[in-house]
Amino acid sequence: MTQTLIKNATILTMDAELGELHNADLRYEADTIVEIGHNLKRSGSAPCKEIDATGKILIPGLVNAHMHTWQTALRGVTSNWTILEYFANMHAGLATNFQPDDIYIATLMGALNQINCGTTTLGDWCHNNPTPAHTDRAIDGLLDANIRAVFFHGSPKPDPKPGQKHFSEIPHPRAEVERLLKTRFKDQRLVSLGLAILGPHYSTYEVAVHDFELAREFNLIASMHCAGAAAKTPDGWERLVKDGLMGNNNNIVHGNNLTDAQLKMMIDLGVTFSLTPETEMTQGHGMAITGRLLQLGAAPSLGVDLESSISGDMFSVARFALGTQRALDNAHSKEQLHKLPDTSSIYCKQALEWITIKGAQALNLDDKIGSLKAGKQADLVLISAEDLNMSPVHDPINSVVMQTSLANVDTVVIAGETRKENGRLLHPKLPELKATLAQSGMRLMKELQSHAQH
Repeated sequence: MTQTLIKNATILTMDAELGELHNADLRYEADTIVEIGHNLKRSGSAPCKEIDATGKILIPGLVNAHMHTWQTALRGVTSNWTILEYFANMHAGLATNFQPDDIYIATLMGALNQINCGTTTLGDWCHNNPTPAHTDRAIDGLLDANIRAVFFHGSPKPDPKPGQKHFSEIPHPRAEVERLLKTRFKDQRLVSLGLAILGPHYSTYEVAVHDFELAREFNLIASMHCAGAAAKTPDGWERLVKDGLMGNNNNIVHGNNLTDAQLKMMIDLGVTFSLTPETEMTQGHGMAITGRLLQLGAAPSLGVDLESSISGDMFSVARFALGTQRALDNAHSKEQLHKLPDTSSIYCKQALEWITIKGAQALNLDDKIGSLKAGKQADLVLISAEDLNMSPVHDPINSVVMQTSLANVDTVVIAGETRKENGRLLHPKLPELKATLAQSGMRLMKELQSHAQH
């Protein structure tokens, strides 16, 4: 069995017991971490690759808990749109022109960029899949990228044609879920299935009940948006709780519209939350609920949401979430107490948790990833801490959260396989793939412009 020994690293395990280790080593065999400590040696006579990590910081692979990866070919297109413009121009416009191969190249390249940026696990929320072929090509993109992912199977949101039902009245397709479980997800190592359902914010109560029951029947995470337009079923959350349908397999995305009472009700049931603060504030969802969750004893996971709007770098997402909530807390203190807080209301370690172990928990993968300890998967990121923008490092957690960028991501390992090494993404034919992505984006934009003229 092959083994790899990483030597002399600063290791941020994100594990409560192991904590932070200096000049430490980590050894993994095949896809599993075997030991972490000091002065480790190779095991037996099996071949061992040794990596000198002097001057580097080793962290768990980052977790992007929520992204619509199918929009990668449209980078920058939605950056000036409000949520209402987004609904009109994306879901009722651009999305309707996607062919299965557009979904494939966008998902593949979006996932590869995540790896390049240090993300090893992706919550891929695919809600532009009008046919099984679209769905299958999205899954192909994740598999060909070799990223760990939860593929959240969703449903498209076009404007209804005469005689058609509005998407809010259409239950999640049971037959398609059954097909995927019997075929594409029958024996998958890295990519698992979840459901990207409408939820009561975007569906009738009858549809919400159907979708919640469907997810529970197949033991799948049911993730749903809660923000943006007015709620379709305003009292839906309370009714779902009363009917015993909400629980720890549910994930709320955004949640800006929820009251504190609703948040507490959900937290008490084990519901997880995936926030995308930069997109939420840019498009008009409202202020992210980071601080509200923290006050109730919970914590968010974070996601990029839309590469059609913002950067795909999770370090940037963490900084944005941290900075905006600190600003809110500082402003509140000055208003209520007429002074700044005595210390920062949130620490950088918490922000790093949001994009590692908290993301793993939201995707129900925290038994495998999100922290570094023996027995967990070898999903690792080495950061070059001696780079010009990083050195000197006085506090490695602070440096990772506040200084690190894509330029410092030296090595990325997923399930024991090296996907980026010495700052270079290890994937063949990247120039050709980038050209295909550009062609897809240009064709989609031309069709949107053509429709607008008519």
